[in-house]
Amino acid sequence: MVECFNCWKIQIIGRGKKTMRVNPRTDEYPARTLENFPVCTKIASQTITIIPRYNETDQAGVVHHTVYPVWFEMGRTELLRVNGLAYSELEKNGIYFVVVELAVKYRRPAFYDEKLDLETICSRITSARVEHSYCLKRQGTGVLLAEGSSILACVDSSGRPRRMPEFMYPEK
Repeated sequence: MVECFNCWKIQIIGRGKKTMRVNPRTDEYPARTLENFPVCTKIASQTITIIPRYNETDQAGVVHHTVYPVWFEMGRTELLRVNGLAYSELEKNGIYFVVVELAVKYRRPAFYDEKLDLETICSRITSARVEHSYCLKRQGTGVLLAEGSSILACVDSSGRPRRMPEFMYPEK
């Protein structure tokens, strides 16, 4: 265990591999136990509003292409949240999701300070992965700016694949 910046502990784990896991030094936010998680997910899609910030654009006010995956993660996070889950609680219970595939198709530019709608859809859940699709549109006009997809693998705290928890599957 290595301490850095007096507020985080970095633990190097793995067999010969240097894998870092950063853990906060506080237990101020105890984790819910798996028994207290929802029985299943009930909401398959979620739309959030995004307003591009100045630092996400170039000098012409066009959103940089590297920002879209960050927004996609925001969409996934909010989709989990409306289903009564949070990444932080999942991780405290040894459930991690890692991006194994990401695709973005840029249709039109997004600009600084305009309102955008990002729809995130959970399109498929298998025994070890979750697939999402994304649709970014200009608010008001509905013009399609970008679409994308991602595949996340479910892994344990050591990075090994693990079975998807039952509560991640949609209501039947």
